[in-house]
Amino acid sequence: MNPVNYLDLFIMHTNIEYIFINISFLILLFVTLFQWISLCYRIDILGRLSGKGIIITFILITGSMMIRWIQSEHLPLSNLYESSMFLSWSFCLLDIILEIRNQNRWSGALTAPSAMLTHGFANLGLSQEMQQSAGLVPALQSHWLMMHVSMMLLSYATLLCGSLLSISSLIILYENVTDCFARKRSQNLLTFISLKDIDKSYYQEKGNNFKKSFYLLSLNSQRCQWIHRFEQWSYQLISLGFPFLTIGILSGAVWANEAWGSYWSWDPKETWALATWIIYAIYLHIKITKNWQGKGPAIVASTGFFLVWICFLGVNLSGIGLHNYGWLI
Repeated sequence: MNPVNYLDLFIMHTNIEYIFINISFLILLFVTLFQWISLCYRIDILGRLSGKGIIITFILITGSMMIRWIQSEHLPLSNLYESSMFLSWSFCLLDIILEIRNQNRWSGALTAPSAMLTHGFANLGLSQEMQQSAGLVPALQSHWLMMHVSMMLLSYATLLCGSLLSISSLIILYENVTDCFARKRSQNLLTFISLKDIDKSYYQEKGNNFKKSFYLLSLNSQRCQWIHRFEQWSYQLISLGFPFLTIGILSGAVWANEAWGSYWSWDPKETWALATWIIYAIYLHIKITKNWQGKGPAIVASTGFFLVWICFLGVNLSGIGLHNYGWLI
């Protein structure tokens, strides 16, 4: 028995892939919990532990994908389970990159839950039959498999995180609007106090209102800073994910011509991918040419969040068209 057969036998009996997948999911569960606790209560040790947990998870998922690659003799991107695991892997990779570059708690608070939910859907939501590795059908036996699917999934992970940041900025912006009248009253009070001769008795009477007004002004200033940061991070991520999406669509068109004899057939997956591309193109256009800030671009990016999920899961689970892993129908 040659070394390759020994390796296959060892993997088959010990089921390393199954162990890696389950351990990585548990780590992601704790990492998500640690990230949110660290974000709310600023516990630095939990933030550091979650960062190391993401790295361990990334290694474990990479190991499980390599094992499946050896067993199936093709890149593990051929079904919904493998695509979902690759998407979870992409979220982990993005978290590591953002943690190194930005060193902020918000990146992990968004990417870790995304990786956990995607991982949980693949591991717990799909049937055992769908999780099994199988040989490639003739249409998938192409060198374009790695280029097209990997670029699309990397774009999904990046665009989803960018859209989540836009959604977060909308939430903060909405809370900021609800305090608009309170801020106006605070400014009027500060102006009134500065113009009036303040004696000791008056200050004692209005002291609590003055402190509350100053707190509201400070709170709104912090919210404005967070909104600006989220808009900046969202723009950077979407600017990174949009070229991935463009490459993925173009390589898919070339692959479709080889497999089905047509570059574009208005398949549901192709149509939703085009709609997703148009939405993010509009977002980048208004950000670059108009330099718009605030609610408008954030709403456009938030719309892209739902389009990505429709493109990835909605079409696949419906069982409609050529790009489906249908299991509901």
